[in-house]
Amino acid sequence: MSSGSRSTFKTMIVYLRRIAQSLFFITLFALYTCAGKKITEVEDEENDVHTETEPSRHFYTMDEFVMGADLSYVNQVLDHGGVYRDSGSVMDPYQIFADYGTNVVRLRIWHDPEITMEVYGESATQMYSDLHDVAKSIARAKGQEMAVALDFHYSDYWADPGWQAIPEAWKEIKDLAVLQDSVYQYTKRTLLHLNERGLMPEMVQIGNEINCGMLFTNAPSGFPALNACDGNWKNLGGVINKAIHAVREVSESSDINTRIILHIAQPENVEWWFDNITGTGGVTDFDIVGFSYYARWSNVSLAEISTRVANFRGKFGKDVMIMETAYPWTMENADSYANIFGSASLVQGYPATPEGQKNYLIDLTQEVIAGGGKGIFYWEPAWITSNLKDPWGTGSSWENNAFFDFDGNALPAFIFITYNYDFKN
Repeated sequence: MSSGSRSTFKTMIVYLRRIAQSLFFITLFALYTCAGKKITEVEDEENDVHTETEPSRHFYTMDEFVMGADLSYVNQVLDHGGVYRDSGSVMDPYQIFADYGTNVVRLRIWHDPEITMEVYGESATQMYSDLHDVAKSIARAKGQEMAVALDFHYSDYWADPGWQAIPEAWKEIKDLAVLQDSVYQYTKRTLLHLNERGLMPEMVQIGNEINCGMLFTNAPSGFPALNACDGNWKNLGGVINKAIHAVREVSESSDINTRIILHIAQPENVEWWFDNITGTGGVTDFDIVGFSYYARWSNVSLAEISTRVANFRGKFGKDVMIMETAYPWTMENADSYANIFGSASLVQGYPATPEGQKNYLIDLTQEVIAGGGKGIFYWEPAWITSNLKDPWGTGSSWENNAFFDFDGNALPAFIFITYNYDFKN
């Protein structure tokens, strides 16, 4: 079969599946309407500002609007006793997200995450968020016809605005050109491995929340200076450009036209950062301005998001997406691992209830759309409680932000993915 025929055949299959899914939801919502219920029983429906249980829903393609979910923890949750349910049945979480309309799965990759194995002691069997684990996740996502956004942290473990730890394998590097080549070779080698197996991601993110840059935490003496908050924009730009070059090279030999994302935390930092990275840093060959938006840590209100997104689009001439967001459906705990989101994370008008969570996501997504944005990703909606371990606890510090209740049942938050949004503005 020719590549054109395969593409046409795949398009037909996707189209037919979407029709089947739409018919499923029409029936499902009709049944819930008759029974006076949503996806799950909720107690405080008087707080629901989106009371319509309309049977007409829309399954968006990623070209229309990215409805993304970061599912990086899923394999580890499943390996350690986590169970996901929908309509009372235990199900593959990748299938649940696909069935509800998720079109892109975001996955993080760490350089050498031995700590993800070490926390289990002698019972350890494997690492997580390494190349092997990521390949497994991509295969499962693509098997459900979802695209993939691969998030390179360029670290052995978590990277965020205040912590961009250098991989142990690179700590002895003293020369900027050598570091650039190491980033280039690692990025290219990873993508070649995936591409050869039919697992090339549709999007690649260069760094994770790189407000002050990458590869600077606890830098040893002589390591190239990449902390942009200290003015090292040119060095940082050179490293980012090498990573971008690696992505473009592999993409050119692939059937996938991979799009490149640059991602920082919080919308109030976007203009400052992208002004500097595209100016002094000399980075212009990317496709998407990405930012995290957590109301708890931002001074930008939900109602301002559309204006901010429109301004970013106009100023930088790139697509704009929220790469991470979250909102709680409860203030309760399912385990002894303290939750990160407490009452300080709440926004007025959106209570910590299943309906409050759903309504917040609908309104935030509409803000992104109104500003001309092209997508939204929810961070770790499947990080439910289980026997998963990390250095800080066992279970989940995020289960009150998940899309599943404490018994693993799907919550109304899934409705936001196929909500009929207004794209007229």
